[in-house]
This record gives sequence, structure tokens and C-alpha cells, in this order.
Amino acid sequence: MGIRQLSVFLVNKKGSLHEISDIIAKGGVDLRSMCIADTSDYGIVRMIADDPQKAADILTAAGHTASIRVVTAFAVPDVPGGLSNVLCLLEENNVNIEYLYALVTTDKDKAYAVMRTDDYERTEQLLSENGIEILEEDQI
Repeated sequence: MGIRQLSVFLVNKKGSLHEISDIIAKGGVDLRSMCIADTSDYGIVRMIADDPQKAADILTAAGHTASIRVVTAFAVPDVPGGLSNVLCLLEENNVNIEYLYALVTTDKDKAYAVMRTDDYERTEQLLSENGIEILEEDQI
């Protein structure tokens, strides 16, 4: 399972985020979610797109460093403790979370997130066995 996430390395300068979003848009790829981790010199933009391979190809052709990784997207009830329960489950089973970010949705009853762990197959098995909804790419 898992979903494909596009990661793009950027120099931290004015206009660089606009540049990659414009390249992706002109290529006809729709972005579903985005997270940026930065330092003073560079950043890594993580994106969920409707066609991550096409986005990676057009960004690479334009001279950017882009890669695709498999991550887990999941939904929990949108109530206090919904996310905490998932984090507790993973901690109790010694699964390390490398990063996590929210996934925008219009569903008012569920909260959606994307995460990368040290073992996405085990992560998805644990979540599924415990009744936590795993999302497929076509649901995003």
C-alpha cells in the first residue's frame, strides 16, 4: 500500500516555492497537500499530488532535485485524542515517526495526516489491525 509523496530540494530564496508550484501547475498536476521543512540555506518541500511521478519528471527536467517516497496517509476521528491514540500505538510497537503533517480535507468528522516512519508496511499493518483507516492515493 502506501502513497507516493514528492520531495523537492530547494534553495531558501525568494520565489523558489512559487517557481516549483508554477512548474507543477503548468504541467497539469494538482497538489493535495504540502509541508515545508527549512533551514536558513535550503528547504525540503514534501507534497502529495494527483500524479507524483509526472510532477517529479517535470521538476527534474526543469533542473530541480525531486524524489518520490512511500508514506502512510491515514484518517482518525476528529476528536481530542484521535491523533494521540495513533502515536501511542506506534510508540508502544517501537515504530519511529520521521515526520508527520496534516492533509487538508472537507470531511468534518475525520482528521487526515501523512507520515513517514522507519517501516511503512509495519505501520500500515498496525494501523489497520487497530481499526485506523489507511488512505489510498485515489482517495486523496
